Amino acid sequence: MEIDFAAAREALIAGLRLEIYDERVLRAMRRVPREEFVPADLRRLAYDDRPLPIGHGQTISQPLMVATMTEVLRLRGHEKVLEIGTGSGYQTAILAQLAERVVTVERVPELAESAAERFRRLGYDNITVHVAGPKLGLPEEAPYDAILVTAGAPRVPRVLVEQLAPDGRLVIPVGRRSVQQLLSVTREGDGLRVRRHGQCRFVPLIGEEAWPESDAQEY
Repeated sequence: MEIDFAAAREALIAGLRLEIYDERVLRAMRRVPREEFVPADLRRLAYDDRPLPIGHGQTISQPLMVATMTEVLRLRGHEKVLEIGTGSGYQTAILAQLAERVVTVERVPELAESAAERFRRLGYDNITVHVAGPKLGLPEEAPYDAILVTAGAPRVPRVLVEQLAPDGRLVIPVGRRSVQQLLSVTREGDGLRVRRHGQCRFVPLIGEEAWPESDAQEY
């Protein structure tokens, strides 16, 4: 049976309205076809509100979590955003609807390559994709108005805070490997303001100031 993806997308948006209040975020999610970002054999599940595997031990996040992280980032359209953990590119595409430019880094070269091709095919021309280097983020293109991390860290990495512009925002899951708290960190003068936005669970962030490479092998 052929799936009506447009109707499924509208049903998902209707459900998200119960918890997401930023209409710009909801409009962005309406414009992005999630079925293009999941493996072909899982397309029928594209608008279920749950994460799905995309290979290489990675996942495409639950739509509610994508919307929540995007809402917390408080984008207004002029920002340069750094995303850490491209995955299939779904979260990236949402950010690209709301920011002037998105720089995204991915540690799995195959995922970075397939995401870049997907962006070209779908016409996203304000996204640049990089394979992650030894340091978290992409310091050579800093500062960023906002940074979003789609993997869980044991603590807020100082190297990412240093890549924020003044008054820049970092949204990142922080905690144990099994469960994290979603944090927003705002750079204010010489200090940081940290807010909590509920519990979440992400694959581990790998790299300096994060989890060791051996942790990735278990996912």
